[in-house]
Amino acid sequence: MLTYNELLELKEKLTNDEITLELAKELFWKDYKEGERAWHSKDWKERRIEVIKDKCQICGSKEILTLQHLSHPRKYYEYERDVTREHTQSFVESNNSVDKSELSNYILENYDYIPVSLCPKCKSKDISKRVRKLPQYLCKECKHEFDKAVFRLSSELIEIFYENEDAYVVRDKCFVTKDKWKNQHNLSQVKYWLQRNKTKTKDSDVIEKKAFLLYLDDNIKYLSFEDTITACRKCASNFDLHLMDLCPICKENYKSIQYETCIQCLPEDKRKAVLETIEFGRKMHEMHKSLGID
Repeated sequence: MLTYNELLELKEKLTNDEITLELAKELFWKDYKEGERAWHSKDWKERRIEVIKDKCQICGSKEILTLQHLSHPRKYYEYERDVTREHTQSFVESNNSVDKSELSNYILENYDYIPVSLCPKCKSKDISKRVRKLPQYLCKECKHEFDKAVFRLSSELIEIFYENEDAYVVRDKCFVTKDKWKNQHNLSQVKYWLQRNKTKTKDSDVIEKKAFLLYLDDNIKYLSFEDTITACRKCASNFDLHLMDLCPICKENYKSIQYETCIQCLPEDKRKAVLETIEFGRKMHEMHKSLGID
């Protein structure tokens, strides 16, 4: 695991093209060990002494103090996904056209087509399947009864899509990816993923470098102790596990970080409303549990 100063040096060299992206990634992960944490390192412990305070900045306790990070590094793939999305958006805005045959071939290679059942008379998809009555199907639109539904070919949908991308009939997510995720897409989404793949191919080096530099920035920020406070074990645990900190008014109760005070320190009318909501939720939970739908 690289030290803080080594990370700074690595980022500078990559930014100035003194080393390749492949080498930068190799240097970053070469000594990585599963389960290893930054706070176990000698570098962390030595620099921690310089920034940690002599008491908890939340409750004032002086017992078992630690540096509590208020933010944590994101995963590399999250940055790569975001940067790819940005480049794709830019690509789409500058060139939104996709050749019809290219889209058709992309669908054939990457998707299974699950057509929507339609009424043979009015082509409505608003049909119901009956269990005890024949004919089996009833169209809710034109009231036509029939035994066999009809379907549009994928090529028909593509033709309609190229005439009007906002047409009602092309909104259905009837294209299922052939990968293990089995994502369901409509034609607009299929077109976007085709454009996204083209963007990744065209700008792969730029995207990967930009994403990795952002990832380095995130790790450097974490190791710099920039976004930290000194906290006791209890306050740190409440923050990490439950995203809770101490109420600034009573200094006794912990509350969610999204709220300004704990329930007890709310004005009377607001406190009463919150407690009633909590009690209602508790009763509903008990009722669901007793009915076996919890």
